[in-house]
Amino acid sequence: MADAHMASPPPIAHPRATWIDPSTGAGVSQSELMQRMATKQVVLLGESHDIAEIHRWQLQVTTCLHLLRPNMVVGFEMFPRRVQPALDRWVAQQLTTDEFIAQSEWADVWGFDPQIYLPLFHFCRQQSVPMRALNCTRSLVTRVGQSGWDAIPVEERDSVTPAAPPTQGYRDYLSRLMSGLGSRDVLSSEPGRFDRFIRAQQVWDRSFACAIADCLKGEDCDPLVIGIIGRGHLEYGHGTPYQLRDIGVHDVAVLLPTDACEHEAERLAGLADGVFRLDYPEPPSARLRMPVARKPEAAT
Repeated sequence: MADAHMASPPPIAHPRATWIDPSTGAGVSQSELMQRMATKQVVLLGESHDIAEIHRWQLQVTTCLHLLRPNMVVGFEMFPRRVQPALDRWVAQQLTTDEFIAQSEWADVWGFDPQIYLPLFHFCRQQSVPMRALNCTRSLVTRVGQSGWDAIPVEERDSVTPAAPPTQGYRDYLSRLMSGLGSRDVLSSEPGRFDRFIRAQQVWDRSFACAIADCLKGEDCDPLVIGIIGRGHLEYGHGTPYQLRDIGVHDVAVLLPTDACEHEAERLAGLADGVFRLDYPEPPSARLRMPVARKPEAAT
């Protein structure tokens, strides 16, 4: 018989439409959590890119925080820096929806159904909330992944500074993540391949962090910056939160959605500052047209 002291703790129940504090496993009221989040410099809202319900949740959280902190900027992983003028014209009501999708190069750099993102884009437009492109060029990710930062001239780094070295915790996290996706064997089949993957992942992490830090600059500017970013860049304080701390931005929070009705205490600890239980009433959204040889410019 197994030692009673070795038994796993009971799972933590998570009713739908409620928040959990991962540090304690206890429920927390939305009012209390939003009040606390509204005092931050940066609030990062994680996502799985193809789930419409998650984008509705992001809009709901952004709306709550905007009521408490109207001076807001929303940054998006989906857009590379070069399309920033299109985001500015959209918020200024100078573009139709179709023009915005075309000028932001959506089909080429992202490719998920824009309809699941448009409510949040329209919110920014209607409320005159600045939208910021957080991403870099795909070529930078590929080049750093292959050769490292030192091989890239400064003028070709797309305003991204070299990433802080990954912690062992981040390496372990990415290894588990890739194993869950069935990719770990592929990455381990060739010497150095996993290291190249981590370098590439960190280009995205650092790109988002640099762009968010830029949003906070200015003597008279004290916005709440919302980051719309894939959850793999945010969980457990790795990725973008880690790179933000390296840059000097420490007042950062991460909120995540989940469809899990219960959690293991060990996996919940340190995951985020708040986790919301939602349902996924619709299947994942299919990709739009994408060139066969291309991938989205941002990571999942």
